Amino acid sequence: MAIPNQQGKSTIDFRDNRRTTTRVTVHIPKELHKQPVISRLISYCGITVNIAAAQLNGHMPQPGNFDLELRGTVFQIASALTYLNELNLEICHPFLTEEEGW
Repeated sequence: MAIPNQQGKSTIDFRDNRRTTTRVTVHIPKELHKQPVISRLISYCGITVNIAAAQLNGHMPQPGNFDLELRGTVFQIASALTYLNELNLEICHPFLTEEEGW
């Protein structure tokens, strides 16, 4: 009988229905500028999104940026991050103190 490997085991309990908040910066490439990425994020994952800052210029070739505050259950937040990853978006998790702000 094999002993299960404990390495890499997630400590996140997706059945946890408590609400949580996380902040992320999402970089949107030029080819997705006209896609409803944030709208789909809300409707597909059932989370609340606060856009703290945004920089998106349809006429420039560089990617756009959204500083987002995501609110929902652990499962909803995980689903939202999975959705963004599936779009191959660059996601940064800034770890800021209250004094630093956004």
